[in-house]
Amino acid sequence: MTIFDELKARGLLAQLTDEEEIKELINQGKATFYIGFDPTADSLHVGHFMALCLMKRLQMAGNRPIALLGGGTAMIGDPSGRSDLRQMMTKETIAYNIECFKKQMSRFIDFSEGKALLVNNADWLMDLNYVELLREVGVHFSVNRMLTAECYKQRMEKGLSFLEFNYMIMQSYDFFTLFQKYGCNMQFGGDDQWSNMLGGTELIRRKLGKDAYAMTITLLLNSEGNKMGKTQKGAVWLDPNKTSPFEFYQYWRNVNDADVLKFLRMLTFLPLEQIEEMDTWEGSQLNQAKDILALELTKLVHGEEEALKAQESARALFSGGTDMANIPTAMLTEEDFTEGKIDILGVLVKSGLNATRSEARRAVEQGGVTVEEEKVTDVKTTYQMEQFAGEGMMVRRGKKNYKRVVVKE
Repeated sequence: MTIFDELKARGLLAQLTDEEEIKELINQGKATFYIGFDPTADSLHVGHFMALCLMKRLQMAGNRPIALLGGGTAMIGDPSGRSDLRQMMTKETIAYNIECFKKQMSRFIDFSEGKALLVNNADWLMDLNYVELLREVGVHFSVNRMLTAECYKQRMEKGLSFLEFNYMIMQSYDFFTLFQKYGCNMQFGGDDQWSNMLGGTELIRRKLGKDAYAMTITLLLNSEGNKMGKTQKGAVWLDPNKTSPFEFYQYWRNVNDADVLKFLRMLTFLPLEQIEEMDTWEGSQLNQAKDILALELTKLVHGEEEALKAQESARALFSGGTDMANIPTAMLTEEDFTEGKIDILGVLVKSGLNATRSEARRAVEQGGVTVEEEKVTDVKTTYQMEQFAGEGMMVRRGKKNYKRVVVKE
């Protein structure tokens, strides 16, 4: 099976232009391709996972990835998938986020000896002359056509700022610049990026002629990425200080039965033949498939040692074991207690298991909270500070959210 056929078989490709030429480039290892990452936070999250795994796959097949960090486009903010204007970030915040992204990307992509490039579009976007940009680039874009793009249509009712309206032009200019500077002949992106990406391809052909070689492939990246990237508590981060290896492992261990094979195909590097054998698995066998998924993806992000620790802790926890060494810990301080006591609502909020006391109250009233495997039914239940000393106490909200809560000595 060729790499192009494998991408299709794994369910990664949604739409593409010039399929035969794209297939030839990828299969022969002649693609220099880019995927863009706007540094809107100080960590990548699982919504970026598909893109990172794709870059790794294509690099393993001899192709050259360009990880484009959006230091310039982040100054505007992508309107795609948004119902409101993104929060404006300072240059300092963006620079810090970029450094965090670089470190995490290196786990997936080999940047040594020119095998891949890491570039920042601030290097060319921040110095653009506005009038020159309008004359050289803006003239090639039809406002009528831009307004038909899905990323803009969904914002028209609530108001699309002129700031955001420029995002498509800037993203298109990225591809044009990467094509000229680095020979980038292919771009990948989420399915909500299709219009922006076609804008880049069209700009290259209009500026440099029909023979200019620029391809576009779009993935089922954002629809699946958003689904993967959101839980009741928000994003699942690749930074272990934000989402511990145990929490990361548990996230994948708890995916829906209907999603486990899809994620195994899209995100792991297990042979397709091995994954297809799991297609008939049911019941407890599906749990085994989830274990495989969780272990493989945790190894990718946190390394084999941390992944195995997370697996051991999860098995100990759910089999009634007592090994809590690698389970996420929440620290209470003396200030969290009143006269040496804290109520269950305070425990849930301080541990991060619930965002607010009202949310914590509902969890208790609905019977979804246990402490040391004993269900808590009274919202007025209190605990002494000394009960959280040493190894602390295991607090659970629902079936899947655990924290070992200890008091800071």
